[in-house]
Amino acid sequence: MKYSKKSKYNYFIKSLLRIYGAFASLPLTLLSKNKVSPPKNVYHCKWIQYLSDNYNFKNKKILEIGSRNFTGANLKKYFNKAEYIGFDIYEGENVDVVGDAHKLSKYFKDEEFDLIFSTAVFEHFMMPWIVAEQIGKILKLGGTVFIETHFSFSSHERPWNFFQFSDLGLKILFNEYLGFKHLESGMSNPIQGFYNYRSIPKLRFLPVNELYCHSEILCQKVNNIKNYSWDGDTFEKLSKKSMYPFKEN
Repeated sequence: MKYSKKSKYNYFIKSLLRIYGAFASLPLTLLSKNKVSPPKNVYHCKWIQYLSDNYNFKNKKILEIGSRNFTGANLKKYFNKAEYIGFDIYEGENVDVVGDAHKLSKYFKDEEFDLIFSTAVFEHFMMPWIVAEQIGKILKLGGTVFIETHFSFSSHERPWNFFQFSDLGLKILFNEYLGFKHLESGMSNPIQGFYNYRSIPKLRFLPVNELYCHSEILCQKVNNIKNYSWDGDTFEKLSKKSMYPFKEN
């Protein structure tokens, strides 16, 4: 295979940056230990095979939210035995249904899915709590939802880049009062960051620890919930299980 001069140049620059990044981050990586672990089965680059192994069967119905091949990844091939539906806000490769995920149940009034998943999409939803509720409406009782999104990442696809999620934030979105049982979650691909010279002098060039590129969650729907409301009552129930720390851990 022949490579263009531009691709060779990009590869060379990327290699130099990797070497620089190794020298810059290695000392701090050795001196610190990440406090958050990746999920056992569904961390980045492993989750797709896990979902395929467990749901790629003839009797399974699967929905991918944000399925358009925008970054060169077409995940339909992993579910070639199942009934797979690709859903996206725009038409394109690997899109079967075009629509707004905030109104998901509108497009699937008489359908229920065994598995609903999305990757690198939830950060682009204007109201992700509404999408979580909509997922619950069209997921079969006993069905599974998997979400991977970003905790620490560069600003992208603006102006529709609204949120970044920790694993704990995803657990709040897919909580027990919405009918979900938590199976596993975590954060993967640790990042070592630094404030740059455009920051205020007090922060300039200081390291930033505990950054992770990806957050993941795997849940099962265990209850059918009607008339759910994101109100103070839900907050009271959820907050009883944990409190804001009095001091930093």
